[in-house]
Amino acid sequence: MFFDNTPTHPGHTPEIERTSVTDRTIEQRVADLERIEAIKALKHRYLRACDAKDADTFRACFVDRGALIDYGPLGRFDDADPIAEVFRNIALQKVHGRHVILDMHHAFHPDITLRGDDLADGKWTLAFRQVNLVDNTETIRSIEYVDEYVVENGEWKMSKCQSVTLWSMTRPLAEGTVVTEG
Repeated sequence: MFFDNTPTHPGHTPEIERTSVTDRTIEQRVADLERIEAIKALKHRYLRACDAKDADTFRACFVDRGALIDYGPLGRFDDADPIAEVFRNIALQKVHGRHVILDMHHAFHPDITLRGDDLADGKWTLAFRQVNLVDNTETIRSIEYVDEYVVENGEWKMSKCQSVTLWSMTRPLAEGTVVTEG
């Protein structure tokens, strides 16, 4: 498997796994919830950046250096800069001033496990939809994200992101289909 439980960010070591909520004070449990909500906000920012074609925000969701990214057919990367360039080349493609790749990323079922104050794992289910106006197709995919998150410069970032397609369907757009943007 592309990922294991080894932290990729220097200086981050997992704490002993917590066995019981009652072993932690209310303050610690609230802090845990705040960390989980911050991670959810990070993933939501990433998804919105994908759909808004915001390559800079997309890139900023990952650690500055050394992110491990596996997006299946789009490739495997050991840093976020190359996948950000792939994103720019695909998502920002225009013909006659109009975007020709229109994406929708809706993620749900977050399963986030804190492995310390600055390290966490996450799994998400993604409902992905893409309209490709060059090929005149619509693609729908069910995808699982497997992530690792670390705190970098006081903010949660993705240090690992794996996209696993569970199933996919591509079909031609029906004759006469009108696609509008915005």
